Amino acid sequence: MVKKDNVAQARPFQCPESPAPNSPLAGGSGPSAYGQHEQNADSAMHGQTRRTSPLPQQHGVLVLNKPSGPTSARCLTAIKRLGQKKIGHAGTLDPLASGVLLVLLGQATKLSGHLMSGGGKVYNGVLRLGQTTDTWDIEGQVTAEAPWQHISEDDVRREVTAWLQLTEQPVPSYSAAKHEGQPLYKLARKGLDAPQKTKFMEISQADVLEISLPLVRFRVACSSGTYIRSLAHSLGMRLGCGAVLTELTREYSHPFGLDVARDPADFTADPTLLPGCVIPVADALPHWPRVDLTPEEAARVRNGMAVPCRTPQADAAPGDELAFLMDQGQALALAKREITPAGPCWAVMRGLWN
Repeated sequence: MVKKDNVAQARPFQCPESPAPNSPLAGGSGPSAYGQHEQNADSAMHGQTRRTSPLPQQHGVLVLNKPSGPTSARCLTAIKRLGQKKIGHAGTLDPLASGVLLVLLGQATKLSGHLMSGGGKVYNGVLRLGQTTDTWDIEGQVTAEAPWQHISEDDVRREVTAWLQLTEQPVPSYSAAKHEGQPLYKLARKGLDAPQKTKFMEISQADVLEISLPLVRFRVACSSGTYIRSLAHSLGMRLGCGAVLTELTREYSHPFGLDVARDPADFTADPTLLPGCVIPVADALPHWPRVDLTPEEAARVRNGMAVPCRTPQADAAPGDELAFLMDQGQALALAKREITPAGPCWAVMRGLWN
């Protein structure tokens, strides 16, 4: 019998609800099934593309619902093949993972650092007790197995709740984090050891959604850059039986959720859908204020010059405020508020004009 717990509200932001899967704990059937899924997903993304006239270059954010299997880079390649020259993303997903992938097009690539540091992420995942792998997920080589039958559901709930107290976590050996300029995963593949790295992180929500031991479905809301497979691995170590991540979906990446995400295959099937799905640059950071410029001010900004703050706030500290400078409804630049001898002004951080 699978038991379900109520999902608590996310802290400090509201966690979006995801549709209930048909088989909540059916994921993670092993490397062979994963390999077949990767092949199917790749075929769907790079299948027959409808011939159209070249699309104009896009500037904004495209929210993809990445399938499990292909890498994040492969998803970007599918969009790049449509003729988009400048493209990036804000936060990669492991091949095993699915869900929200923010693709930055054109001038929006300049927002990457702000999107990755400006908000949290929400994940829905499944872990399996009794096994440890070198990658800390189901895709790796098994390094240890241990009995899990003595573990109770209360034990699992206690350890998941303990994630809320974490402030740092070990970085997986198979990750893009670097040691002396080399990605850790490249060193690991060569059998070379590197010092264990840790990184700071924050968990604001940790809930057990369903338990059918040895499988556990959970949801976490966390800071950007958190390794969910590291959470699963550490839980297994604390319980003494090991654990691996078998399934993971990113439900939310600030400020977008699955409700606005599109399958990459949609655009290879019909490239003309792309322009209508691109979110304007300024909407990618909705908490930033928008400052409407006069034509004269817009000309100054295009030359990299600061413009006066017309509604200064006396209690604002220098550099505390960020804003989009808008020219006729379009984001012209990222700016920060600075105090000068002539008074407060908006100083250009990054130009967004074409």
